[in-house]
Amino acid sequence: MSVKEKEEWNTGEGILKWDRCFDCGQELHGAVSLALGWACWKTYLGRSDRDRNRCQAMEVLGTTLRESRPKEAVPVLEANLALLRRYWPHDEN
Repeated sequence: MSVKEKEEWNTGEGILKWDRCFDCGQELHGAVSLALGWACWKTYLGRSDRDRNRCQAMEVLGTTLRESRPKEAVPVLEANLALLRRYWPHDEN
């Protein structure tokens, strides 16, 4: 977890708000996780391909789809991987 993520922990801000409860830190799952995965993607969809939050939003969507709809998750995760390789090929994170 990055310093920025630790600072945003329990605030309901940043990309973590789509993955965990900001009150208790519990990972979300099931229908709630899927709904928030789509909401996350829709929030950042209009940004540039180079925007890190947009890329992370695609990862959040792919991860939540993987739980309940694995076949739908594959193209989302592949597209996310392609963006990571294109814009951040040497990123250590």
